[in-house]
Amino acid sequence: MINKKLFFPAVLLAGLLILQSCGTRQNQLQSAMNQPDSNIVKKLKEFVDVKLTTDLTQLTDKEKQMIPILIEVSQIMDELFWEQTLGNKDSLLNSVKDSAVRQFALLNYGPWERLNDNKSFIPSFGEKPKGANFYPKDMTKEEFEKWDNKDKSSQYTLIRRDKDGKLKVVWYHEAYSQLLTKASELLKKAAELAEDQGLRNYFLLRAEALLTDDYFNSDMAWMDMKTNTLDLVVGPIENYEDELFGYKTAYEAHLLVKDKTWSKKLERFSSMLPFLQKELPVDARYKKEKPGSNSDLNAYDILYYAGHGNSGAKTIAINLPNDEQVQMKKGSRRLQLKNAMKAKFENILVPIAKTLIDPAQMNNITFDAFFNNVMFHEVAHGLGIKNTITGKGTVRAALKENYSAFEEAKADVLGLFMVTKLIEKGEIRDIKAEDCYVTYLAGIIRSVRFGAGDSHGKANMMCFNFFEDQHAFTRNPDGTYKVDFEKMKKAMDAWAASVLMMEGDGNYGAATEYLKKNSVVRPELVKDIEKLRSANIPLDINFQQGLQALGLK
Repeated sequence: MINKKLFFPAVLLAGLLILQSCGTRQNQLQSAMNQPDSNIVKKLKEFVDVKLTTDLTQLTDKEKQMIPILIEVSQIMDELFWEQTLGNKDSLLNSVKDSAVRQFALLNYGPWERLNDNKSFIPSFGEKPKGANFYPKDMTKEEFEKWDNKDKSSQYTLIRRDKDGKLKVVWYHEAYSQLLTKASELLKKAAELAEDQGLRNYFLLRAEALLTDDYFNSDMAWMDMKTNTLDLVVGPIENYEDELFGYKTAYEAHLLVKDKTWSKKLERFSSMLPFLQKELPVDARYKKEKPGSNSDLNAYDILYYAGHGNSGAKTIAINLPNDEQVQMKKGSRRLQLKNAMKAKFENILVPIAKTLIDPAQMNNITFDAFFNNVMFHEVAHGLGIKNTITGKGTVRAALKENYSAFEEAKADVLGLFMVTKLIEKGEIRDIKAEDCYVTYLAGIIRSVRFGAGDSHGKANMMCFNFFEDQHAFTRNPDGTYKVDFEKMKKAMDAWAASVLMMEGDGNYGAATEYLKKNSVVRPELVKDIEKLRSANIPLDINFQQGLQALGLK
């Protein structure tokens, strides 16, 4: 699962084409789009520019030759994500005459502001469809649920209407065959240059998977890679864009270079997952599954973001694969994007802490604590259970569209729980639990600036509100927050147990009700977030990336 929060989870093409065919309506749309918006210029300034690069001298000549090829593959994933979230992006961009609005649309992959509860900044487009471009615009939940089709809930199918208006399934590899064929050929070309056998095998299997929508073998091959320096996370992966059901996955790509020095430091933690699973503060029924033993932790510099991973809040850590079968057999890989993480810590989290954290606890705000919180958030996705204890199938299937929010909330609190346990056990010696608690609170505030419009935002607010209700932190008269370390630890255990039981029970109704009640941004926090805007603290990072940024062009 790619974490958008730590740092996070579109008008349909058909709808856009209908608008284009209506003369009067189209004129109104064109007029609205042509109006310059000074507010958009201000919003663009909320993103701080950071160049994505790394020490390329560590790469071989053939690895350097692969980079332009892999960037081209990533750019194809970008085009595919536009299709999935909006439709034909050119129909939107060509209609927008104001350069600032066009730039903002590119940043958001459409006319909806992803870090502001998906509000439309081009009013003519209205609300962002919950089902993005995965489903017909006029399809209801009831119609979908009554429809008898075994592939309708697949992660890799689009739902469309046939000539008679009835629902039908279209596989991704059929709908996007031209672009996917090109991406597949490029991956095969990269495989020819790959000197690492594991990387070569992964590229070849991933090239095949793009054309068949069967990703199991390539996921297993990706898990088996151990000695590669370059990596490319590519394909339809996360389901956050589908806010209707949470079924459909969106295309993305992340081009990575391993930081071997930092990765070496993290190796020993993978073997401790069985111990951490047993230590979870919940009844044995909710931790009976054994986490995969082949999980590994590594640190990377990221060279290129594309598609879903580049939309909204930029990812700073990756935990994949999402396939429960692969996780049970192989575990998962946790990739910490160190250069992106440092960019967010220095440019965003520290200024936020200086504004909203009690000055007496500013010494507890450290990059090492931030790094560990992010890392163990990703590790935590592998803990707990994947299948309900009530016979309702997988947790994902039982909780439906609520799953992503609870899974992110689980990772949030279990990440904090795990780092606390490892500090107590003496496995982590260079930071204190108190550092992690204060940095965690600042991190939640950083994330909730994006609102609670997506799964990560909802998870953030469930965590924040639970800790607040348990008095784990207090708000000083001057508007700064102070952590009560003893209450924080108790609240952490209580919240961990609550989320694990919610997932294990698979009670869709209870999950829906809890999420609706507790994922809101309360008025007092809204006021505090406004202080951050007044302080001109960047909202997120806008990465300058590509061959020119890398000095390869």
